[in-house]
Amino acid sequence: MKTLRCRAVVKSFNGVRALSDVSLEFPAGITAIIGPNGAGKTTLLNILTGFSQPDSGNCYWGEQVICGLQPHYIVGLGIARTFQELRLISQMSVLEHLLAAFPNQRGERLLDALMRIRVAEVEKQNRAHAATILSMFGLGNKSAEMAGEISYGEQKLLSLACCFATDAQILLLDEPVAGVHPDMALRILGHLQELRQAGRTVVFIEHDLTAVRKVADFVILLDEGKAVAQGPPAQVFERPEILEAYFE
Repeated sequence: MKTLRCRAVVKSFNGVRALSDVSLEFPAGITAIIGPNGAGKTTLLNILTGFSQPDSGNCYWGEQVICGLQPHYIVGLGIARTFQELRLISQMSVLEHLLAAFPNQRGERLLDALMRIRVAEVEKQNRAHAATILSMFGLGNKSAEMAGEISYGEQKLLSLACCFATDAQILLLDEPVAGVHPDMALRILGHLQELRQAGRTVVFIEHDLTAVRKVADFVILLDEGKAVAQGPPAQVFERPEILEAYFE
């Protein structure tokens, strides 16, 4: 099974070191990336998904170097992500977001589109598949609504559903439960556990340690651009100096 890893990654912005010689490997299951604001968490996700390039070092998907690849190509390899600031189109329906997320859509291929080879049939199949995914994430009755009209928590669910719809093997999620009602947070965390049971690898950034303890199999603590602790939650959280230093 392929693993996502990075080796000796360094990244600076205007002379400020955001990541400093970071070497990590993300195991199967659910990994939580924790740490204070400015620790380099989102910068790491940006580099892993092609939205930023390291100053030095590299990231790998299996044996393939992925630094330097465009984000859409990385998605095609099986690595998808969500963003802290949701990138939804407010006047696009919930169903349309799912349809846009599907990989290798026949209608996107010029020759197929011109000849209309099975396009209508595939579109029908995609709509049925999208409806199934929306039902999985509790959004089945929201398919016709505009993304801007559903609640913030439902928008978080939609982003997660779109990430799932790419068929990615590993999902990188930037604060998937931040800013949502506790009941919605539990729903989202439940979906992360379902993704793990389905064989997907999940990596998520989170500040809420209760949420981390609830679902994470592995924890990585970043601070000032460095990975200062990593391991199973019990191993990381049993060190009181970590909690005192970063989560007072």
